[in-house]
Amino acid sequence: MKTQHVRVVGAGLIGTSIALGLASRGVSVELHDEDQNALDLAKDLLAPHVKVGVPDLVIVATPPKTILNVLKKESGSNPQATFIDVGSVKNNLVLDVEALTELATRFVGSHPMAGREVAGPSSAQADLFQGRAWILTPTSVTEESSIDVAKELVEALGATAYIMNAPAHDSLLARISHLPQITSTALAGAIEQLGDDLNLSGQGLRDMTRIANSDGELWSEILLENQNEVLKAISEYQQIIANLKDALESRDESALKNLFINGNKGRARVSGKHGSKPRNYSHLMIVIKDEPGALSQLFEQCAAINANIEDLSIEHSPGQLTGLITLAFSPDDALRVQDHLLSHDWKVHLR
Repeated sequence: MKTQHVRVVGAGLIGTSIALGLASRGVSVELHDEDQNALDLAKDLLAPHVKVGVPDLVIVATPPKTILNVLKKESGSNPQATFIDVGSVKNNLVLDVEALTELATRFVGSHPMAGREVAGPSSAQADLFQGRAWILTPTSVTEESSIDVAKELVEALGATAYIMNAPAHDSLLARISHLPQITSTALAGAIEQLGDDLNLSGQGLRDMTRIANSDGELWSEILLENQNEVLKAISEYQQIIANLKDALESRDESALKNLFINGNKGRARVSGKHGSKPRNYSHLMIVIKDEPGALSQLFEQCAAINANIEDLSIEHSPGQLTGLITLAFSPDDALRVQDHLLSHDWKVHLR
């Protein structure tokens, strides 16, 4: 990287992950956080790469409500640096920054499309952004040199940069990020009273409620910051649920089927790897024994014929002697893996 020294303000999951990723590439990093415990842990994770100096780039990775004030403070102390934030709502922030003449030309709004359900530096990973999309939302006067610095950062961390305006970002994220979070959280809340009966649930429920473990304080800020677009997204979703309810009440089988057809089409458009174009995968369902080493043996068989596993899911019930793992491959690889596994006495089914 041309950037030699980076200051990261905010030692949470994203800020610490960025610092770890940069440190692994030989970039010196400086950290700051009001939470001393989080800062101490992040510094310990980064030692000996933590250094103090004049930053080329300042990354603000604080909660949404504090980003603007942090930018104002940091821009006064670092008048030559490029600034980016990593918040998940952009329009209001970009408008506010555009009113700050000296900062606006050096600021690039950004949003890495990566994260984990558990916040804080203890969950940070140097490879968190590998293969992910990273959206950039410059101001109307951002200098090209600052955009280049932001692109260099994204590339160094293994992500792919996408540039769009801030309103388009907030509209899109309300539907592909904020609505899924709301839906998962609401569903998890609706089943909370079921107690031990939840032990009977399948993979579908686990998939749907995975992100319901997210930080409520952070997400409340995000939803309120993007209030208008989130309300629009909820209204659109409510209409689909209302159509489903009407179809059930009227026993309209054709309407129900159409809802599922539309769902199939929507799912097909997001079925690729994160941040990449959808791909046409073939899926193999493979029965495995519930014993140590079973998964590694399966993966070794795939590796033996150089077949790349694109995705996987596992179904297993407590007390069951076997489990079912579904592996996604390119169509050609799927046929090769199926033939190879069958020849080695694995139980394989093409879905």
